[in-house]
Amino acid sequence: MRRLRFLLPALALLATLPGLFATSADAATCRGAHLKPSRAHAAAVRHATLCLLNRQRAAHGLRRLRSQPSLSTAATRYARLMVAQRFFDHVSPAGSTMSSRIQRTNYLKNTRSWSLGENIAWGASGQETPARIVKAWMHSAGHRANILNGAFREVGVGIALGAPNGGSGATYVNDFGRRA
Repeated sequence: MRRLRFLLPALALLATLPGLFATSADAATCRGAHLKPSRAHAAAVRHATLCLLNRQRAAHGLRRLRSQPSLSTAATRYARLMVAQRFFDHVSPAGSTMSSRIQRTNYLKNTRSWSLGENIAWGASGQETPARIVKAWMHSAGHRANILNGAFREVGVGIALGAPNGGSGATYVNDFGRRA
């Protein structure tokens, strides 16, 4: 029997709340954690985001998440779509959901059961670094629950340049999963 669990919190990062987004000491140990996303730094920013997620999991005695290509594809496409169509939500204006986007990849092919979760965020004016995004997620109960969900084994990190409001910044999507 197929089982699908959704943990779909959303968070918009606002530059008007600087105290909440202070960086942590853990960020210093993840190379690229303080980089602003750019074409030149895309791989480093994705790697730093995964590193920071895994630092949080390790601090809570959880296994590391592995980067998974199909989840990364779904996450990246969705981050780009939110920027291009200027919306910020787990459901696209056309009605696609996290599960339908992931089902379009090969991630769920030949699986009997799975669990999925998604975190989205965007930041601008210095709030778009991996350190600040992960820190903000950890201050949000729903996002924190996804990051610290011991059932999840894999993640796709998607980052698009630009903000859903049409401004500069970066938009992040993390698609979490486990297949059985």
